[in-house]
Amino acid sequence: MEYIKITENPSNHDNLEQLDTASILSKMNEEDQKVAQAVALVIPQITKLVDALADRFVGGGRLFYIGAGTSGRLGILDASEIPPTYGMPHERVVGLIAGGDTAIRRSVEHAEDDKQQAWQDLLAHNINSNDVLVGIAASGTTPYVLGGIADARANGLLTAGITNNPGSPLANASDIAIEINVGPEFVTGSTRMKSGTSQKLVLNMISTALMIKIGRVKGNKMVNMQLSNNKLVDRGTRYVMEGLGISYAEAAELLNEHGSVKKAIAAGK
Repeated sequence: MEYIKITENPSNHDNLEQLDTASILSKMNEEDQKVAQAVALVIPQITKLVDALADRFVGGGRLFYIGAGTSGRLGILDASEIPPTYGMPHERVVGLIAGGDTAIRRSVEHAEDDKQQAWQDLLAHNINSNDVLVGIAASGTTPYVLGGIADARANGLLTAGITNNPGSPLANASDIAIEINVGPEFVTGSTRMKSGTSQKLVLNMISTALMIKIGRVKGNKMVNMQLSNNKLVDRGTRYVMEGLGISYAEAAELLNEHGSVKKAIAAGK
């Protein structure tokens, strides 16, 4: 089925090189304001994914992200923040990028064109039918992502596709299609801009909602965060203070003794 590749449509703005700095930034901001509205329209699809993911996650399943370029880097970013923020093991949420870790900082030519490599990368993590795979591709046509999604479905995994082109091959290939139409980019075709921003917002929603649903948040606090620096120890101490109504010194002593906010609050009650 033919579809309109919105991410390649001409920008709503032209003669950018003739604009002064304030005008460039104002027009970029004008476009960025459309992103949150576009994300709001796909909340039903994100809800479906999070609910299905949570069921699998509590049974030992894992969440995998795959992507190339900006999309791959965003998946890695989201996955890498789960252990320190919510105290989860690194292997429970995993981000993979076409071209491997080298591609996080430097583009690896043609890595995204290999339709078989994603599944090989996933097999290195012993992926199985309890896991969930989310493919991320603004265009919705990236071979690395399409191949990974196809192989995952063939092996019984739940799949989701995050794309900025409704009706794209990725949307059609995935069990759950999250199609975020942010319109043309400010710089034509530069999907690291609005498309990337929308993907970051959706990934935030997926992983944060998942962590809340599996009990890694209490009230509105990150009670399972890793106490890996002075800032986080101070934050954790204040969480314990608030939770128990005790002094800072008492909270610090409890936190030091029990090693986590959740355990310290439980012990102090």
